[in-house]
Amino acid sequence: MTHFCPAYPRPRASRASKALLFFSARRSWLDTLYERSYSMQMGEVHLPGVDLYMVNEPALVKQVLGEQAADFPKSPLLAEALAPLLGESIFTTNGAQWQRQRAMMDPAFAQARLQVAFPRMREATQALLQRLQALPDGAEHDMEMEMTHVTADIIFRTIFSLPLEGADAHRVFDAFARYQALAPRLMLPALFGLRWLTWPWDTWRSRRAAQEIRGLLEKLVRPRYEAYQAGLPHPQADILSAFLDARDPQTGAPFDFDELVNQVAMLFLAGHETSASALGWASYLLAHAPAIQDRMHAEASAQLGERQPESTDMKQLTLTWNVFRETLRLFPPVGFFARQSAGGCPMRDKQVPAGATVVVSPWLIHRHRQWWAEPDAFDPDRYDNDAAREPLKRAYLPFGMGPRVCLGAAFALQEAALILSSIVRHWRLEPVPGHVPQPVGRLTIRSANGVRLVLRRRATA
Repeated sequence: MTHFCPAYPRPRASRASKALLFFSARRSWLDTLYERSYSMQMGEVHLPGVDLYMVNEPALVKQVLGEQAADFPKSPLLAEALAPLLGESIFTTNGAQWQRQRAMMDPAFAQARLQVAFPRMREATQALLQRLQALPDGAEHDMEMEMTHVTADIIFRTIFSLPLEGADAHRVFDAFARYQALAPRLMLPALFGLRWLTWPWDTWRSRRAAQEIRGLLEKLVRPRYEAYQAGLPHPQADILSAFLDARDPQTGAPFDFDELVNQVAMLFLAGHETSASALGWASYLLAHAPAIQDRMHAEASAQLGERQPESTDMKQLTLTWNVFRETLRLFPPVGFFARQSAGGCPMRDKQVPAGATVVVSPWLIHRHRQWWAEPDAFDPDRYDNDAAREPLKRAYLPFGMGPRVCLGAAFALQEAALILSSIVRHWRLEPVPGHVPQPVGRLTIRSANGVRLVLRRRATA
């Protein structure tokens, strides 16, 4: 059987010069890769501002993200790039500060456990279906934008008990798109020891985009925060309520207002942006695999019939789970995890110096020529084959690994199963002739030109 191989930036035959690397990375980190990147165990490049090491070998990945994670804190360059948007949130902090935040966040995030969150996921998914129903049959539609809307709506309802609609939704989407596009431009000069090349105009635009998003969140957090400080009861049992109740296990202190906004911003953006990225790519892959899409429709119809889905239904949608699992392999939302070596250490035949940046790339590991059969092909059925067990165990990390593994992995999987099964129950996704989405790697892996598809109503809907 011939499987669909989605478009991705074709790697160069050999490593680019430092000058070419600089200009390529301004658009997308993916454009800096070359053919051997997809088969090497470890690589290195020495830039004027940093020594950079890329590790693909599973044992080294486990060392950096798992066994010795404390010796490889998050890169300060990433924290610097995200600070205007996320502040000192759990996504960017390290050491004792991160441990304190994680200890407070873990019980707070229990509010997002699936029994609590699923009804809100279902409400947002119904709103998605209504938006699609308003489209003419056979219309072209940007599914990447639609997936951004529904996942933002879900996490908004889960945090605030409010839907994200209309002007607020589009303002957030536009602001984050601008922030993403500017991120490589602001990080690259530091990597190349050329901070003076950072344009003040880009810095100002980035901060303005961040403030647009934080301004919306602060407007919603402040009245709840002030009501809580006044001793009033929580109006809703949502994540914001849990964050307000969270306490430092050592001192008993709560989050102050700025900390609260930082954590809400982190959860809102991480909770929808990564899922939106993956679901946009899933819709593209399904449009080019009509036989798999029809099997998904049959699976969802058999499990759900005409009734509303329940959380217990999701685990029965085996093919749907495998489609999303394969999407996360081909298009991991976060393509590169950057860590800093706290102290010098040997890796393979190299001595990694203190202060070096060590990069673990799910994008490369998930497409590694040694670990995966047909690494560039979309094949959800590979997970029903025993041959996939070993690479799944050693070379699959869409949610990270170790102590900093994503808090919301189960949430994202449940959300994806619900959204994808709901769409294919009612619509057939088809490609738009001549439209090929172009992956770009920035903060997440998105399409530079959207994911435009044709939506046709199914006769059984």
